[in-house]
Amino acid sequence: MTTTHDVINPATEQLVRSVELATVEEADAAIARASSAAPAWRAVAPADRALLMRRFSQLVGDHQEELALLEVENAGHTIGNARWEAGNVRDVLAYYAGAPERNFGRQIPVAGGIDVTFREPLGVVGIIVPWNFPMPIAGWGFAPALAAGNTVVLKPAELTPLTAMRLGEMALEAGLPEGVLTVIPGKGSVVGERFVTHPDVRKVCFTGSTAVGQRIMRGAADQVKRVTLELGGKSANIVFADSDLELAAARAPYAVFDNAGQDCCARSRILVERSAFDRFMEHFETAVRGVVVTDPRDEAAEMGPLISAEQHDRVSAYVEGAGDGVDVAFRGIAPEGDGYWYAPTVVLPRSTTDPVWQEEVFGPVVAVLPFDDEADAVAKANDTAYGLSGSIWTRDLGRGLRVARGVEAGNLSVNSHSSVRYSTPFGGFKQSGIGRELGPDALEAFTEVKNVFISTD
Repeated sequence: MTTTHDVINPATEQLVRSVELATVEEADAAIARASSAAPAWRAVAPADRALLMRRFSQLVGDHQEELALLEVENAGHTIGNARWEAGNVRDVLAYYAGAPERNFGRQIPVAGGIDVTFREPLGVVGIIVPWNFPMPIAGWGFAPALAAGNTVVLKPAELTPLTAMRLGEMALEAGLPEGVLTVIPGKGSVVGERFVTHPDVRKVCFTGSTAVGQRIMRGAADQVKRVTLELGGKSANIVFADSDLELAAARAPYAVFDNAGQDCCARSRILVERSAFDRFMEHFETAVRGVVVTDPRDEAAEMGPLISAEQHDRVSAYVEGAGDGVDVAFRGIAPEGDGYWYAPTVVLPRSTTDPVWQEEVFGPVVAVLPFDDEADAVAKANDTAYGLSGSIWTRDLGRGLRVARGVEAGNLSVNSHSSVRYSTPFGGFKQSGIGRELGPDALEAFTEVKNVFISTD
């Protein structure tokens, strides 16, 4: 029996489209097609594979506005963010289009012959994409995987499948052979689980919660299956008294409220040096109250709605349901009426053990606490199970580098909140994940090293 899922526009609560969800048998068929296509795709000359990926990139660029408008309905992203996300897929494809001809091995000096290494594709890769950034995270997975010579079966999130499905269509339109990139909507418990258990899937890439990542890791162990896991985050934004406090406060809202806080890189903990705490909070309140939360189709929109009613309830529970554990310092403004709206909210936890300080809220809620000195800042920043991202604000670049080396996180910025560049590695420490996406590291993660010795005796 066919199961469908209704895709709901989170800004209007109206039906966008009903999507059929794949069964286990349909997942197996997609994996079989990918497995059959793998030898021929692997054998495509590097220059020809690069050309196909450039065509794919160009097609995404030609349809950037179409994809952006679809993402506004699909996920409630602001139109400005959605345009950037479609452009990011275009750029990631273009970046990795240069990889097939540069997927170098090595020659290693040895006695009695020549020793060389090759970077070989893994085979079929299963990619599980979350609902918070459906387009870019899909591209971060399939672009390096395809460039390395793998075939891909991709499962978008049930809540937000539409843009990934359209990208799958574009891959065929660009000339990629059938079975090289297949997008199959489905439940994680059905399609995602089959990626983990199917012996022909050689690697699983997952972006999502740490709890689900742990289950995938346990399941993959049965077949010693490769995984890349990009999981939760509770990143710190560390503000020293010597920084440009007005600038740090003005930028801070967009480090946590972007995409309504539904971002694993969100700097959802702000640590401010005690001597500057009150001054920072004055500037920060002005900035938070100025965040434009409105219809995501509006060109002026800076924040849209949460993804669902369930997510709205979950976020609310950290603030309204927290009892005596949290004080609301101030809020921004959000629309009323239809849509899963939640105002940007700044809270003052009573201690570093409060859930709002320790757990990933995944909504527009930021907790703020003071620190006393550099060592205290690093200790408080590291007092979490996560280690994905973070920011450090200071005019002392020596201090900035010391703190960056001391904070246990995979992606840090000094006097900036930028976490992602397609040419640099992205990933986390501790329970924020395993492996790296983007940059040259991602390409290597989709290959195995083969060593060949050739005797000259």
